[in-house]
Amino acid sequence: MDQNGSSQNPTVIYMAEVTTGQGLSTGTSDLISITLVGTNGESPRRFLDQIWMTCSLGSMAEVDIPCDRDLGPILLIRLQKEPYSCFPESSWYCSKWIEGYCTVSFREGTAHKPSDDTHPLQQRHRQEELQLQQRTYGLFEAKMKGFLDRPYSWEKLEDIRKIFWFQHNPVSEYVFKHWKDDAFFGYQFLNGIHPMKIQKCTSIPENFPVTQEMVAGTLGQTTTLQEELEKGTIYLVDYKVLENVPTTLLNNQKQYIAAPICLLHQKPNGEILPLAIQLSQHPGPQSPIFLPTDDEWLWILAKTWVRNADFHTHEDIAHLLRSHMLSEVFAMATLRTLPMCHPLYKLLIPHMRYSIYVDVLARSLLISRGGTYDQAIATGHQGLAVVLQRGLAEMTYTQLCLPDDIEARGVGCLLQYYYRDDGLKIWEAIRSFVSGIVGLYYKGDSEVQGDGELQSWVAEIFAKGFLSRETSGVPSTLHSVPELIKYLTMIVFSCSAHHSAVNAGQFEMGAFMPNLPSSMRKPPPQAKTPVTLQEFLDTIPEMNVTSEVLSVLWVLRNESLDMKPLGYYDEEHFVEEGPKRLICAFQEHLKNITLAIDKRNETLTLPYTYLYPPNIENSTTI
Repeated sequence: MDQNGSSQNPTVIYMAEVTTGQGLSTGTSDLISITLVGTNGESPRRFLDQIWMTCSLGSMAEVDIPCDRDLGPILLIRLQKEPYSCFPESSWYCSKWIEGYCTVSFREGTAHKPSDDTHPLQQRHRQEELQLQQRTYGLFEAKMKGFLDRPYSWEKLEDIRKIFWFQHNPVSEYVFKHWKDDAFFGYQFLNGIHPMKIQKCTSIPENFPVTQEMVAGTLGQTTTLQEELEKGTIYLVDYKVLENVPTTLLNNQKQYIAAPICLLHQKPNGEILPLAIQLSQHPGPQSPIFLPTDDEWLWILAKTWVRNADFHTHEDIAHLLRSHMLSEVFAMATLRTLPMCHPLYKLLIPHMRYSIYVDVLARSLLISRGGTYDQAIATGHQGLAVVLQRGLAEMTYTQLCLPDDIEARGVGCLLQYYYRDDGLKIWEAIRSFVSGIVGLYYKGDSEVQGDGELQSWVAEIFAKGFLSRETSGVPSTLHSVPELIKYLTMIVFSCSAHHSAVNAGQFEMGAFMPNLPSSMRKPPPQAKTPVTLQEFLDTIPEMNVTSEVLSVLWVLRNESLDMKPLGYYDEEHFVEEGPKRLICAFQEHLKNITLAIDKRNETLTLPYTYLYPPNIENSTTI
């Protein structure tokens, strides 16, 4: 905030900059006024004009606030939110969410210890803020305790929103409104928290006998299934890895896991819609193929079984195995085989910050006997071990290298696949940076081959991380500069961008639990018998199981207090000018990607932000 004025002019004009956050529904149509509070008094209320311009999504506006005197040092900025005309109330996000019609005060940004606040206004604001936080989180604790003590089915779907009701955001609200929609179901395979599972389908699998007659009603009269297969618009998601995974007891009740197959079709407008779902790997009378034309709640239940399978494969393989456990392997090998003076140590160590520590916490609290997996997830810790073993056995170097993975899955032409678009840009930014660093220290292939420490590092990752499995395609030794560049890019991307893609949206996508259930209490339906809402409620997790899972997802959504964004290194490992210039170029490259994402997201009803560079952590830290 700037202050202008002179002794000749009795009017003092202050200038306030009003910023509305990026994201769905951050803007408001309510009437907003601003008041400045200083040591010498308050300014008149200044209403923000241009209702939808000043407080619209992503807007930044300067507002003049004339006063008849100097207010002295500004202590507080008071915002008041009131009804405007006949418009309904709408939330607003400036530096925090403001809900309802209310008055909210903000302090200027300097850090203050209690002893630093000498003015009574500062002291009172500090006390009121703490009291509000205590009321808010005390209510949260009471609500959580109420639900955690209730091993019963939810009475109404709407009641699920009462958990973490004060932590909702525009995306979680969108999920609640659209979780039953086929279009949103399909969207999540592209831009949800597990966007690396979908693959092109060029022929219908033998164990998934979908026919033209089954899907004709969904495809329409102008095309056929065979024509769409030939055009390349049919896609498949297969959860065979979950077949016969053992389950645990939750609330002394047996849990169930399915291994579904889902067929999808992308329409010319970009929507990707489910065509058919089979809830096992073995077709037959007791494993029917469910269709969008089936009974409403039967079709919703079939989709929910797919979302449950996606929960397991996402959490166990894409998140735990590919992010956390691989990051730990990379970190251990780097610490054990590369001295601190090695250029690769200097390059990689910022991307391994906290990786080992956070995995120790996970082993202690989440995946250990009696931990969260045993209390709230169908696999329990024993079933988790089976999924991890299978996931590692199927993991390939191709999957870990994003450009290769996109090609292998045949998803290069998928429309509106923002995970792919943003991910490839970030992969290239990392590759360009890594290439520059490697070029400074390795002048030819022979120098790569002759670096014994480097070769020991690669060999240890292959042995410890991939159990020396040659079919993985993961190299056990590196022979050339290009091979080294690709390998390093894979490691940095895995520790940073991949983790962000699968971690950042967990709470908002799962806060309304039916969209991402951690367990199912009844077996998959074996016939096309209509399903009631009550039967659906008796299948998805109970109140206490839901509460347990959401409290973990809420923790995982919160970035560390000392978050280090991708490409920003406050600890100086490289002291030479060459690497420093490359770091600056890397940061500039990421800024350009950020601007492109900002521009694209402005046009989207549901912005994709899970690979937004300022929000990507350098390492797997939570």
